[in-house]
Amino acid sequence: MGIQPPLTDLDIPTANSGFYEGFSKFVAIGSKLSIGALILWAIAFPDAAGSILQSIRGTIDANTGGWYLYVMAFYIVVCLALALIPSTGKIRLGGADSKPEFSSFSWFSMMFGAGIGIGMLTYATGEPIFHFGTNPDVIMGETTASSADNVAAAMKWSFLHWGFSACGCYAIVGLALAFFSYSRGLPLTIRSGLTPLLGKSLEGPLGHVIDIVSVIATILGVSVTLGYGVSQFAAGLYNITGMEWLMNDGNPTVVAMIVCLVIVMILSTMSALSGVGKGIKWLSNINMGLSFFILAFFLIFGSTIFALTSLAQGIWDYLVNLPSMALTVYKGDGVEDSVATQLAGWQGGWTIFYWAWWIAFAPFVGLFLARISKGRTIREYVLGAMIVPSLMCFVWFAFAGGTAIDLTLNGSAGDAITGAGLSSQLFAMINFMLSPALATLMSCVIVVLLLTYLVTSADSAVLIINTIAAAGDESPKGRIHIITWGVILTLVIGGLLLAGGLGAINTAMIIGALPFSAVMALMGVSLLKALWNDTRRAKQ
Repeated sequence: MGIQPPLTDLDIPTANSGFYEGFSKFVAIGSKLSIGALILWAIAFPDAAGSILQSIRGTIDANTGGWYLYVMAFYIVVCLALALIPSTGKIRLGGADSKPEFSSFSWFSMMFGAGIGIGMLTYATGEPIFHFGTNPDVIMGETTASSADNVAAAMKWSFLHWGFSACGCYAIVGLALAFFSYSRGLPLTIRSGLTPLLGKSLEGPLGHVIDIVSVIATILGVSVTLGYGVSQFAAGLYNITGMEWLMNDGNPTVVAMIVCLVIVMILSTMSALSGVGKGIKWLSNINMGLSFFILAFFLIFGSTIFALTSLAQGIWDYLVNLPSMALTVYKGDGVEDSVATQLAGWQGGWTIFYWAWWIAFAPFVGLFLARISKGRTIREYVLGAMIVPSLMCFVWFAFAGGTAIDLTLNGSAGDAITGAGLSSQLFAMINFMLSPALATLMSCVIVVLLLTYLVTSADSAVLIINTIAAAGDESPKGRIHIITWGVILTLVIGGLLLAGGLGAINTAMIIGALPFSAVMALMGVSLLKALWNDTRRAKQ
């Protein structure tokens, strides 16, 4: 019996007239009502909202650690396997005659800027410094905290969170959507990635729910990224201007973050209205150029030999230990300060937090990657979406974080870097390395780079949310809808900041990521099933 032909038509109902003309009312209105309820709750009852969110997060942390670790490993395996298998690696997204829309540099710049850029600026210094003080190797007594024998361990744990797992999480969503949209002709929306498993049922309420979950996860994931971004943006402005209202006890004030947020969202909405080919493309090229400039600064003026050694040793340790680091689940034993409890606390606060962050960010980044990757082969796509960004992050962490560790380890910096808040550590290191005038100049460059990353991520997110709500229509249609989603995103971040600062945003994101992690796993299975059935059809 022959295999049925693949599904190439998914009819998602959209309004024919009125305010929502061209949009799926179920997805657009359902998403806005869900997010609106969260905004009102967070602003009207900030204390209760913060407490309940934290309680739910505690339950998730205690019961889903294994799921997050195993499902993230699944995403990596699927992407690498499809790229390495000759028959699937050469498949061109969009058909054999399809050509890429963007140059390789612009393509990579947009992928990197939308997916990792903001967080990398915040964490490239702060995370290696933190893991230099404590990590699972220190907790288990295998290395010594804040000592030379702990440098390699600090790097490998930092690389774990910013390497193949993060990029593979984005890549699996983008690959599934690009294949089903450009090779199958289905709408560029999340539900299309599940057609081999769920078929025509995705045209109804089930498909609407999947897209609504995707929009909510996107908004919460982007909220975390922008929350940390505007925090560092405010810290940078304080480092340049010295205005007291921007900082309090070493951390940006809520007022400062909200002011910076409004600035970013106004600029990002303006960029989103211009579409992918103009504002987003040019901003991505600018922030990639500035990123290379700052890397060159650390290469010349930083701890170059120390950083290169840390990079080589860190990559080797990361690759050798990746299976154990990615699959070992630490469980507490209920005894306060025991090794088991400390390991579980570290993993929940770092690895599980990151995995939820990347998953919540994946519908946005994945759909954006699909949008800009038509014409690329699967092998090209995995190289550009997963391998190269990981290496870029490793270099950043080795040079920015390695320089910070070296300055701390040799005693010259004292606690000038470690004593600063996470958002301020990069600027604290710049202040120590340079004269006041040069430090101010370099801080200006970093703030401009941060602003371009923030605007690129926010405007890309607004366009992607609009695409999902418009049943996969890629055009920047409905200017009022683009503006509306920009306002909604601003209100979500502002409301959660009022309800508990960055902690409340983190907690809401972890809750929102859980259901979408299952959707992503099903997308991977769907992609494997579709390619396997294509092979069987070809043989028949």
